[in-house]
Parts: sequence; C-alpha cells; structure tokens
Amino acid sequence: MNRPAHSFVLQSIPQPTCWHDLPSVTLSDATLKARKARVIAQMQRLALDALVVYADKEHGGNFEYLTGFIPRFEEALLVLHQSGEAVLVLGNENLKLARYARLENRVLHAPWFSLPNQPMTHNVTLAELLQQAGLTDKPRVGVAGWKLFTGAQDVPEQMFDVPYFIMQALHAAVTPGTAVVNATGVFISPDSGARVVNNANELAHYEYGANLASTAILTALNTIEPGKTEKQIGACLAAQGQPHNVISIAATGERFANATLYPGDKIITLGDKFSLTTSYKGGLSSRAAYVVHDASELLPEVADYLDVVAIPYYRAVIAWLENLRVGVTGGEIYALIEAVLPKAEYHWHLNPGHLVADEEWLCSPIAPGSSQTLKSGMLLQIDIIPSRAGYAGASIEDTVALADTALREQLASEYPDLWARVQQRRAYITSTLNIQLPEEVLPFSSTVGYLRPWLLDKSSALVCKN
Repeated sequence: MNRPAHSFVLQSIPQPTCWHDLPSVTLSDATLKARKARVIAQMQRLALDALVVYADKEHGGNFEYLTGFIPRFEEALLVLHQSGEAVLVLGNENLKLARYARLENRVLHAPWFSLPNQPMTHNVTLAELLQQAGLTDKPRVGVAGWKLFTGAQDVPEQMFDVPYFIMQALHAAVTPGTAVVNATGVFISPDSGARVVNNANELAHYEYGANLASTAILTALNTIEPGKTEKQIGACLAAQGQPHNVISIAATGERFANATLYPGDKIITLGDKFSLTTSYKGGLSSRAAYVVHDASELLPEVADYLDVVAIPYYRAVIAWLENLRVGVTGGEIYALIEAVLPKAEYHWHLNPGHLVADEEWLCSPIAPGSSQTLKSGMLLQIDIIPSRAGYAGASIEDTVALADTALREQLASEYPDLWARVQQRRAYITSTLNIQLPEEVLPFSSTVGYLRPWLLDKSSALVCKN
C-alpha cells in the first residue's frame, strides 16, 4: 500500500459546495427484480429451500431490500422460496402495505407482531401460520436477521438475532430434521452478500442521502457559536422530512451527562469540545473538533491538539482515501491505517471503514488479515475514530462509492446531474485539498476530506502539502 509522505497545513480555503433540495431517485422495477434474483442465487448457492427474513423498524434493511418498505411499529417476516414465491407475514398496521410492496406477494396476517393490547383474535397459532407460508417439508430453511456473528468462539449458523417467540414458532412449523440456519450472510456477507454491491440506479438512490447528510453537517458547522444551545445546532441536522438512520448528535462539552443521547439545552462555551453527526439512507457525516478561533483559546493541556490528534488523524484519512481501489483487500486497508495511525497510541478499535446502504453500518470487509476485496459498486464510509485521553476527538466521517470504468460511464450517462456533482466534489478534493483521489473513488458526500479543527474559524481547514 502507498503511504504518501504528505505534510499538512491549516490555511484559508473556500468551503466545499453543497446542494440543497435535490430530488430523490426512486429504485426502478428492474433494480428490484435484479435484487430478488441476486438473493435467490445466494439461496441456491447455500442450498436454502426457503429464507425467512426478519424485520422491525430498527432492523428492516434486508426486508426493505426486496419489499421496498419497513414495517412501522411492528415486526414482520418475508418468507421467500427458492421458486421465487414471496409471502409477507404482517401485523395489524402493516397489512395495508402489502399491496404496495415492490415484489409480488401473498400476505398472511400475524397479529402477534402488533402493538400491545391491539386486537389479537386469531384461530391459528403462529407456527400454523408459518406452515401456511409454505415452510412445511422444506429440508433447509435460512433465517436472516441483521448480525453475522463472527467471533472466534461463535457457531454462526446456529445463532439467531430474532425474537424467541418467532424462532420457537419457526422450529414448531418445520418438519423434524429440517435444518434451520442463520442465513443473514445472503444479504450482508462482505464477500458475497447480495446487498454489498450496488448498480447505478442504487448508487444514485443512495447519493441523495449522503448529500443530504453532508449538507446538513456543513450547515450546522456554520451555525455553531458560543451562547447557542445544542438544540439550536441539532435543528440544522434535520432535512426535508427524511428519517434519520442513527441518533443525531449535537453535543458540546462532555457528552452523555445524565445519560442523555440527544441534543439538549446545554449552552455552547468558548473552548468546548463539540461533536456533530447526522445520517440518512446512503450516508453519514460526522465532525468533532473544538469551539475556538485558534489554538490560543484552548486550555494549555490541549494546546497541541492540532499536532497530536487532528493532523495524525487527517493523515490516516488521506491514506485511506488515496489507497481505496477496486480489488484491494480489507486486510490491506486495515494494515495501512494501523501503520499510519497506530492503534496502541490512538486507541481506535472499530473497523476503519465499513459499507453503508439503508443502514448506517451494513457490514465491513475491513478487518485484520481480511482477504475480502473491495468491489465496484460498494458504498463506503470513512470511519476512523482516534481517542487521546483529555483531548477532543477528530472526525470527518463521510461517504464514497467505488466504481470501475463501466460503472462510471453508466452513472455519467444515466444520471448526469449526479455525475456533475461527483466531478465538482472531486475537483475540490484534488485541487483545493490536494488529495490524490483515485479515479474509481466517487465522493457522495460534499464534505469528503474537509477537516475544520477550529469551529469558529469558518474559513480555514487542513490541506495536504505534497
């Protein structure tokens, strides 16, 4: 891996361009058809006769991948047969959505999935209902939750992140001797999952959310001033009525006082640490820095923040961006970040980069020794989180896509407005920030590579000096 010998300087530069009020890109019927075919191909590869896909509001991505919607308020199941037959098992308040689903389906009513004390009159058990969904006499049935269970001591095929009452009914529904196995990897295995690679339509669909998040973050950054409250800054993180897929953060000073996760009434003070995060389908943007104009306004014990936290972190982010390639392994990326930003000193502990989709964190091919390769069509989030005792963090988490020549040409042809935004973002990154961005790395966030360590100096950011 290339470890560029960049030096870095804080200088006055224009802010990146942001785009407001973009239209959403709807997933096409052809995309939904291709999604179903990819899932069935994975089922065939794993010899799964049927696949039971679990969903609730928090964990609905695999279900939504095929149906186009998540079950509001309730749990839901999609029973997909290798033949292509699809059965939706829905609670009281989602029954009406079956006719709007993006795949042909048969619907079964499961009042057990409904809210407490709603009507639960039914003349069959949940196990009998699952038999009506066609699970009887299936030799091998997969269950897709949302976890892969990759611990050294795990037996992943026999670990299930699905409510016990559903698993109990499923085991009662199938014939004795049926193999019931965890098959979440059908969707999110970093190496072969159906959801880890996107086509041009899917990338355009997700760029909307990545742009939305980065625009909201830059708006919030430009709003931060002493005397304002967290809530006033947090209000900037809501956008176009779209649902967040993480809890938004606008936190000044020490976080989590009174176990509070949300923006509150705390007043921003000069010298505070500050954290910002917002995320929508397709991308998260996050920032962490100090509420100062320059280093002279920091407490003496953290006056060297720029040299001991911000610049080392920025060096790691630039190495990550400049070394992303189709075909590089996750293990190589992990080793690069370990070399540039040693974990023992900077105390990061999660994967330095992961895939995104409808969820903020889909899965990650980036791990120690990983042989899983990065592929054209992957959507990745920069996610390196340094921690130095006593100092504020540093963060410029944003979203990029990987696209080979053919996919880039397709995006340019079919989504020219998106392509123009990508090219303008690339020009800013390469010409203003002096980052050597590979051709196959497409910035979907408008703030990729933009690190402003002093939040009250809205004209200065770190740039590379080659």
